[in-house]
Amino acid sequence: MGRRGLALLVGCLTAVAATMPAHAATDKQAIDRLLEALKAAPDERAAALLEEQIEQAWLQAGSPAVTLLMSQGLRLQQAGQNDNAVESFSDAIILAPEVAEAWRRRGIARYHAGDLTGAVQDLQETLKREPRDFAAFRSLADIATAREDWKSAYAAWQKVMELDPKTPGGEARLRDLKRKAVGEET
Repeated sequence: MGRRGLALLVGCLTAVAATMPAHAATDKQAIDRLLEALKAAPDERAAALLEEQIEQAWLQAGSPAVTLLMSQGLRLQQAGQNDNAVESFSDAIILAPEVAEAWRRRGIARYHAGDLTGAVQDLQETLKREPRDFAAFRSLADIATAREDWKSAYAAWQKVMELDPKTPGGEARLRDLKRKAVGEET
């Protein structure tokens, strides 16, 4: 989408947004409470449900225009059109560079498009904006694993476990990455 098309889209969405009530789902305090609950989740099932709620809240953290671009990017990514998804997420970043989820989603799309350097840069930008983004650390661990950079994968997964101690399969993956990173049995 070019800048002119983006400007037209933003204009239309702004007009629609003026008629819509504000929703509390993106409230920072609600996200903070969900992240605290995630740390205290009693089991993997509860953690998975909280992860989903947090990611949904992060997806809706921007304006209606940003949310629409994010949804478009996700659809494109699911269709395997990663380069087009990168463009949609980039447009969302232009509109709202403070939305960490836009950076994370673009990083994932870049990773799937084969741009590992760009993916890591975007995930680092995500963490500048939201240092508790367990999903960004998970993606960094995945990228490091793909590169067979076991120490980086282990360090990133340690952060996942710090933020999301009951992440499904988390303990087993931590043990495996530790073994590969430092050669110790755990």
